[in-house]
Amino acid sequence: MQNQMPQEIEVWYIIPALRREIAKSMIVDCNLSQKQVSDHMGITEAAVSQYLSSKRAKDVVFSNAVLDEIKNSAKKIIDDEILLVPEMMRLCKLTAVKQVMCDIHKEQDVKLPEGCDICFDEDLIKVQMR
Repeated sequence: MQNQMPQEIEVWYIIPALRREIAKSMIVDCNLSQKQVSDHMGITEAAVSQYLSSKRAKDVVFSNAVLDEIKNSAKKIIDDEILLVPEMMRLCKLTAVKQVMCDIHKEQDVKLPEGCDICFDEDLIKVQMR
């Protein structure tokens, strides 16, 4: 596939993988049921089941450091569901998560220039927004 935007990679791969890991953490680390997880995350029980059985978002692997951040986010979301969106936004901005997104983007879009680092260049993004 060509001409994909990083945002497409984020929506198709990164966000589902983050949801998968949050759901796993809520069940394994916090002893919640699939129903409780679906309620906290605003997704269906079927989606939770698919995340747990690796039918969704199975191809993205995060580092242990990212998994630790996800576990922290899961606990915050359990304590206050209003934090779901801010925590997802925070996780998406982690450099290690951006690197995973970048690697997938490079695999998917063979036309990207050598040494592309647009996902990491916040100053360039700010200039382009002006």
